[in-house]
Amino acid sequence: MRDVLRLNHYAYATEKAYIQWVRRYIRFHNKAHPADLGKPELEAFLTHLAVNREVTAATQNQALAALLFLYSKVLKKDLPWLAEMVRANRPKRLPVVLTKHEVRQVFANIPPEHQLLVHLMYGAGMRLMEVVRLRVLDVMFTNGYIFIRDGKGGKDRRAILPNSLVDQLRAQCRLVGAQHQQDLGQGYGAVALPKALSKKLKGAAKDPNWQYLFPAQRLSEDPRTPGTMRRHHVWPQTIQRVVSRAAKKANIPKRVTTHTLRHSFATHLIEGGQDIRTVQELLGHSDVRTTQIYTHVLNKPGLGVLSPLDVDVQAWRTKS
Repeated sequence: MRDVLRLNHYAYATEKAYIQWVRRYIRFHNKAHPADLGKPELEAFLTHLAVNREVTAATQNQALAALLFLYSKVLKKDLPWLAEMVRANRPKRLPVVLTKHEVRQVFANIPPEHQLLVHLMYGAGMRLMEVVRLRVLDVMFTNGYIFIRDGKGGKDRRAILPNSLVDQLRAQCRLVGAQHQQDLGQGYGAVALPKALSKKLKGAAKDPNWQYLFPAQRLSEDPRTPGTMRRHHVWPQTIQRVVSRAAKKANIPKRVTTHTLRHSFATHLIEGGQDIRTVQELLGHSDVRTTQIYTHVLNKPGLGVLSPLDVDVQAWRTKS
């Protein structure tokens, strides 16, 4: 299954998740081979997740996607019931958005070593994985934008380069360069490259421009090439914990995640008068309807329409 996932260029995080679901599926059916199982067994497993484990619709759909991949791509079983499997309906929820004051409160509680990364998530409207996977060469200082390669859906796009972060980003690039020289001196310094770039661009793995902009503190073993020690990017879960703790310290009564900063970026742009199409392009949404959800979470929904109560109160005060 790993071989087929990598052949189809699935992300490593997806690879881990899909294999985990297949293992759970096999163990749920007492280690029976999936080829000997069918639609009733698959439905029983999904029902178990929904009823007994009470997983979300998104989690249930991920499990289903992993098992459909197993049957169709790995076992290559042409089963008519595969097309009949119904995905769980995901409830439509409005995104959690911070006010500008709340964003500043969160920033005030971020540890110094992570402030630049967190500021960039909000300032450029980037997803967490897009930020941690940035390379030094992705920050286009001359052109004034950040290049996001192979983002969600395998798409490339350009993001805002906040002017207020330029000096800090230049300093970060210098720090990365110094760390890279130290790694080279110790016999390391070859970073993992996306897909087949290591073969196309000889020597790129040790090129300082291809190093991660936010590297990990320690070297670690490359999970896809066992025995090879590399300096990977900062661990995403570390940033998730940092942002969550910062929001709690600031006593913000909302469920704040790293993605909340992206939601806040989009909402604040629309509040500031940016048109929806521009925001759509900056966020990398394929459909403008995805972006339009932010118009429902503005501080003044309905483009500033007064409540009937406020109209009556104003009329009463005028007569008085």
